[in-house]
Parts: sequence; C-alpha cells; structure tokens
Amino acid sequence: MKRTITVTGTASATAVPDLVTLTLGVETRRDTAAKAYDDAGRAAGAVTASLREAGVTDVDLRTSGLNLRADLVWVEGQGQKVTAYVASTTLQVGIRSHADAPAAIAAAVAAGGDDIRINGIEQGFADATSVTAQAQKAAWLDALARAQQYASLASARLGQVKSIAQEPVHGTPIPLGGMVRASYSTESLPVEAGESSVTASVAVEWELL
Repeated sequence: MKRTITVTGTASATAVPDLVTLTLGVETRRDTAAKAYDDAGRAAGAVTASLREAGVTDVDLRTSGLNLRADLVWVEGQGQKVTAYVASTTLQVGIRSHADAPAAIAAAVAAGGDDIRINGIEQGFADATSVTAQAQKAAWLDALARAQQYASLASARLGQVKSIAQEPVHGTPIPLGGMVRASYSTESLPVEAGESSVTASVAVEWELL
C-alpha cells in the first residue's frame, strides 16, 4: 500500500468591497394589534420609498421577517395583562455604492422616525468570483508548501495528487453598533469601505514517493 499525506491549506484574499448590506427593522408599539400592524406597514412603506428614492432597486430590497405579538406583564393578584401590541418587520437592503450608503441610510432613518431600527451592516462583494479565485489559489499553494515540508521531513517527495476537497469556511458579518435609534436621523454617519476578505480552505492528498 502506497504511503500518502493529506494536508489542509488555508488562505485569504482581500479587496475593496462593492456592496453594503444593511439590515433595518421597523417596530411599532400600540394599544391594539390592528393599530400596531397598520402603523408598522406605513412605516415600512415610508422606509422602502425613501430607499428607492435614494437609488436602491427593487431587487436589492427584501422583507425577511414579520412579527406581531402582545407585550405581557405580570400583575399581582390578576395574572398576566396585555400592556401593548408590538408589530415588527425586517428589511434586507443592498446598496451597491459606498458613496451612496450614508445618504440612503439617513433617508431611511428619517422616513422611519422613532419606529426604525438599524440592526447591522455588512460589507462584501456583489460578485465574489475573482477574489474567491485568488483565495483558492493561495490556499492550494499553502497546502502544497505544507505537504512538501512534511514530505521532506519524512525523507520522501510528493507524487500524484490523490484527492482534493474544498473545506467549508464560515464568514462573519461586520456589525454597526448593535441598534441605532432614530434620534440620530439628522446625521449622516460615514460608511468606510476598508477591505473585505474571502477565505478558502482546501484539503489535498498526495502520494509519497
């Protein structure tokens, strides 16, 4: 049976991101469920309208959550009592220009008033093909260098590649200060592009000669 060696190579490639993904929430607290639901719908409509006016296209607007619940408190001797009804919805917004992001965010906050929440911001790539290819090539070279080193320590050399397996890599979003309320709506906070990275990992098995 021929000897083999299996190593995992990991590497990252960086580039300036070209896509800002914003997570917005709309939450209303009212005396009745119907009022909370209706007002949440109006607020969400105003927010999406402001984003469209700021240049966000329909394909980059997506509703990802909808919730209607009763707020309950425990009253001694009376049990649970409903204090209000809360309706909420979540919007995922893609902004394809960093230059447009601050104005678009400020417009959404102004339109949503006290009912809007900013739950997070993530920067990435509309098309990550190129930067992913760079990361994959670097991961392969990392695996090759490791394998050559171990083969040399074993007084052997590398033969044919027996198998290649791409390993899963989990990314982490870049948060923007948790939750920002509408009291900041008059300010346009800057959105700095910086660099975003894509990581690739590959497991490769070689014959040892």
